[in-house]
Amino acid sequence: MLGGTLFTGIVEEVGTVAAISRDGDAALLKIVGTVVSSDAQHGASIAVNGVCLTVVDYGFDFFTADVMGETLQRSSLGALTEGSAVNLERAVTAATRLSGHIVQGHVDGVGQILSRTPHNVWEVVRVSLPPELSAYVVEKGSITIDGISLTVSGVSEIAAPEQWLEVSLIPTTMKLTTLGAAEVGAPVNLEVDVLAKYVERQIAGIQSRTVSLDAVTEQENI
Repeated sequence: MLGGTLFTGIVEEVGTVAAISRDGDAALLKIVGTVVSSDAQHGASIAVNGVCLTVVDYGFDFFTADVMGETLQRSSLGALTEGSAVNLERAVTAATRLSGHIVQGHVDGVGQILSRTPHNVWEVVRVSLPPELSAYVVEKGSITIDGISLTVSGVSEIAAPEQWLEVSLIPTTMKLTTLGAAEVGAPVNLEVDVLAKYVERQIAGIQSRTVSLDAVTEQENI
């Protein structure tokens, strides 16, 4: 199993930001969520809109967490206000079913909802995709949007001037997560499948060794 804290992208509940205490470029969030707070402990990990945060304090229906300036700038958490709804998930345990996919809670970039196309009982949501993430996103692959494990139902061509991806939301996802009410233009946190990053790294290593071997062979033939 991969090291570090892991999540599955299966949202346990939608919580509410009760308070935001600013301190320079950092902030302390107080979030109300009865499910994730029921067994909270100091130092425990809870994903808030897909961002792994550490519990500082907690009560029977709330927890607080510090958020550094870098996290506020590089995720959608910086746009939160008091009363904002947020997706919440506790870290997995050895007994947890991996119902979604491996999610680290490390946001890779922020996208923006470009459009929502309603159908009979489901909806297609198109999200802008930072160009540096496009190589990791494939149709039928996994993507985490605001902490929700979703399957990519459509993706732009790799050479398209504007990169985007689409996901199809079933009624349960629309009802039990913040994506159901998210408006066009809203920022969303994106985390690509970490397995794609490992594959890229392995391929880069193989290519590097191949180049080095070719250089040695060429030198020997001189």
